Amino acid sequence: MKKISKKDINPEVFDLYDAYAHNKLDRRQFIDKLSLYAIGGLTVPSLMSFLMPNYKDTILIKQDDPRINSEYITYNSPKGGGEIRGLLSQPINAATKLPGIVVVHENRGLNPYIEDVGRRAALEGFISLAPDALWPLGGYPGNDDEGRTMQRTRDRGEMLEDFIAAFDYLKSHEGCSGKIGVVGFCFGGWISNMMATRLPDLGAAVPFYGGQPSAEETANIKAPLLLQYAGLDERVNAGWPDYEKVLKENGIDYTAHFYPDVKHGFHNNSTPRFDKEAADLAWERTIAFFKENLN
Repeated sequence: MKKISKKDINPEVFDLYDAYAHNKLDRRQFIDKLSLYAIGGLTVPSLMSFLMPNYKDTILIKQDDPRINSEYITYNSPKGGGEIRGLLSQPINAATKLPGIVVVHENRGLNPYIEDVGRRAALEGFISLAPDALWPLGGYPGNDDEGRTMQRTRDRGEMLEDFIAAFDYLKSHEGCSGKIGVVGFCFGGWISNMMATRLPDLGAAVPFYGGQPSAEETANIKAPLLLQYAGLDERVNAGWPDYEKVLKENGIDYTAHFYPDVKHGFHNNSTPRFDKEAADLAWERTIAFFKENLN
């Protein structure tokens, strides 16, 4: 099978994958459309292999990293899915109580990439909780295709309650200072925006390419926002002008960054949409923002 690199791929293939990843196409439709780009030595299987996430080789902070304690816990989400499992990560032997971060997954459950993000946050001096909104259905199934299918069966309002309950869990955790932020990606970006509309004591929110709340919801935001957008993400970015207008009208503290020439999902280092330069800068800004607003 031919080894592929980004330069071999027609940019339209990434748009096709985005439609598939966001349930605009089913798997059969995706493969049928992908076959149109299987030319010049490229095959459908090689394209599929290239586009699918590679978790095995991309984890930055392993579960048993000696610098952190990372373990699964369960907490109660009475208005959401009931018992929810999440990955709780924190630095080893912290001398003081730490600020907390809720880490919110994409539209496919708590996969290895999001768990890794939770551990990355712990290494920066936070206690992080990365919940799995698929837990009421049995949990992340081990692959993103099934995870997306499962997540579609849950009500997103109930899933929002699961992440609000994660905020409450951290708030009462003995190792947490009570100052808590949220970071989320794609679906998790929408959750991050929505948590800001619902939680007046949220310390900071960092949505990555997240859908925007309504004007009425936005007016309730008290937390400072750091909004991270992909320059080529026409689908999500279409909602930005109206969102920005309401943020300005209500005097809400926000900073927005648009990373040029990168796709939706650019922070996810397990897929070819990953852009290391943009991802590193966005994460550096995220950690600096949390340290400024949660310490």
